[in-house]
Amino acid sequence: MPSNTPLYPTPKQAAVIEQQFNLCRWLHNTALEHRITSFKAGKPVSYKVQANELPEIKEAFPEFGCVHSQVLQDGLKRLDKSFQNFFRRVKQGETPGFPRFKGKDRFHCITYPQSGFGITGSRIYLSGIGKVRLRVHRDIMKDAKVKTCTIKKSGNQWYCILGVEIANTSIPKKVVSSAVGIDLGLENFATLSNGEIISNPRHLRKSEERLKEIQCVYSIKKSKAKGRKLTKLHRKIVNQRNDFLHKQSRGLVNRFDLIAYEDLNIKGMSKRCRSVENEDGSFAPNGQSAKSGLNKSINDAAWGKFIAMVIYKVEDTGKYAVAINPRNTSQICSNCGALEKKKLSQRVHNCSVCGYAVHRDLNSAHNILRLGTDLLKEGYA
Repeated sequence: MPSNTPLYPTPKQAAVIEQQFNLCRWLHNTALEHRITSFKAGKPVSYKVQANELPEIKEAFPEFGCVHSQVLQDGLKRLDKSFQNFFRRVKQGETPGFPRFKGKDRFHCITYPQSGFGITGSRIYLSGIGKVRLRVHRDIMKDAKVKTCTIKKSGNQWYCILGVEIANTSIPKKVVSSAVGIDLGLENFATLSNGEIISNPRHLRKSEERLKEIQCVYSIKKSKAKGRKLTKLHRKIVNQRNDFLHKQSRGLVNRFDLIAYEDLNIKGMSKRCRSVENEDGSFAPNGQSAKSGLNKSINDAAWGKFIAMVIYKVEDTGKYAVAINPRNTSQICSNCGALEKKKLSQRVHNCSVCGYAVHRDLNSAHNILRLGTDLLKEGYA
């Protein structure tokens, strides 16, 4: 999985990268305008046609000489992919989302797809820019092949993202000696079937007041300084969330041979939410605005990213991550199997059949573990 590696260009190098960003943005907008006008004239153009025109553009505009040819080609490929996705969504009846023109604040990265870059120690050579210092936080494996290099800017921080191809080596599966079921939630981030609870850090919620203050001033003054503060705070929240998710997923993978989790439709859940979460983790009645309710808390928790981290870390260890159907996991009694219907606001499971009483999330985690182990025994994991 690619990760952001901090990049530290000199002021002169940063100016050259900014120039390349502006030239690639101009190319994107010009190519988009070309496609629109050609389509209206009944003569639509393809990526191949526009790529063949790049030598003429370089001849007409010598400043493009500082940009690697494959970076320009990749920009046109990204635009072509945007159009392919647009037409696919139209055919499938989804919201199309037509490719848009890019302003300066909406163009943040360029990619070297094959060549034009090379890593030597703590520096990376970039065509037209030179050797730029970067922080190497993870050694590249000997049998790995670096395929792509993306230069990205977030606020005033630069990043280098390397796409690496690793030889497919099969890791033998381990014998399951320890297993756990995970119930993801908002009152707590996760409840484990062994009774452990992972608290919900609520990174966005904790910084919300500060975000509102900066956004309020920025909406009036539109100053660059406030814009940078806003970007810096958003980046801090993202870094806090990623750090938390990495630590929790790594801890689970190190401890358990089998991790069972619910295969949640997170996007659908976020759209359907109509209850509002209070600061203490309780829930207000239905009918209030989803915009201020659970959907924000669901996105803040980042369950999807957490599960993705668990899955790719498990694959490197020979252990198991099993997705189970979430239907009725919180409604079925984990002790006797009786269906005990309850509302979302009812946080304790009280079985009317066997009298088993336990927290709703722990009951769900027990059911998730049982279903996960059953799937593994049946050979579906």
